Amino acid sequence: MNELLVRTLTGMVLIAIALVAAAEGGMLFAVFAAAVATAMYVEWTRIVRGWGLEWSVGGFFYCLFPALSLLWIRERAGIDLLVWSFIVTWATDIGAYFAGRTFGKRKLAPSISPGKTVEGLYGGIVAAALLGAAWVLWTGLSEPLLLLAPLFAVAAQGGDLFESWMKRQAGIKDSGNWLPGHGGVLDRLDGLVPVAVLTALAQLSGLA
Repeated sequence: MNELLVRTLTGMVLIAIALVAAAEGGMLFAVFAAAVATAMYVEWTRIVRGWGLEWSVGGFFYCLFPALSLLWIRERAGIDLLVWSFIVTWATDIGAYFAGRTFGKRKLAPSISPGKTVEGLYGGIVAAALLGAAWVLWTGLSEPLLLLAPLFAVAAQGGDLFESWMKRQAGIKDSGNWLPGHGGVLDRLDGLVPVAVLTALAQLSGLA
């Protein structure tokens, strides 16, 4: 099967699962977040094997904080802000992927991730800004989110680059092989890690 088709179908299934769990909230979403965080940590330990205790401990919090942030957002702010954080992350990833494949010429960080381009970075920012803004206007969320969406898109791509750096240091291509067309859970959620935490901080500070 075509790689793009596999990637798209897997992505659609993952999005559907996340939205159903988010819509249900409560215990279902808590269990979902805990399961995802656990899978992330399993992959993290595989990547950093032999790097020292500090990397194992750091990974625990790296996986814990975004899960707690998502639970906080869902319970304190509601589903609209939670979905906004998803939209910004997904739009960044999709926009960067297609802009990079279509227009990509200048390498963004060739020593870390040779496939990523400056054009892909811009595409992710634009997609996140547009789709994030559309959701804000549709749901009546706080206007500062209009400005935060492109900034969080940069953070999402920073999270992607960080995980790419880790994999490069470990000499592996993917964090796992659970998700056809995507690799592992960390490969799929590296951008959501900073976005979830930043969205929770924005909510705590009154910006969201």
